[in-house]
Amino acid sequence: MEKDRRSAPRVRVKLPARWEGVLSRESATVTDLSRSGCFVLTGGKVEVKELVWLEIHLTDQQTINFWAEVVDEASEIGFALRFNSSSQEDEEALARYLEGIFHSQKKA
Repeated sequence: MEKDRRSAPRVRVKLPARWEGVLSRESATVTDLSRSGCFVLTGGKVEVKELVWLEIHLTDQQTINFWAEVVDEASEIGFALRFNSSSQEDEEALARYLEGIFHSQKKA
């Protein structure tokens, strides 16, 4: 059995996104999200270890941006990313967004 490499708690989401890599620029949906990375459901071509620019729409009013490294690729389905860098504001916005989801899940 393969060991789960994720170091941060993650949540299932369905957030619109856009990304740009060396070979592609595509619209996408982020379906799995944590403070350290995400899964991007999309077409387009990427390579493992490729650096991509990712824009995630948390709400209609709030967008966050990350540089991220491709850590796994599922041909024609999408890819997994590990976040490398972003602004302090975007990192804090992501943390607040995730905390809100974790808090609401505890109440349920």
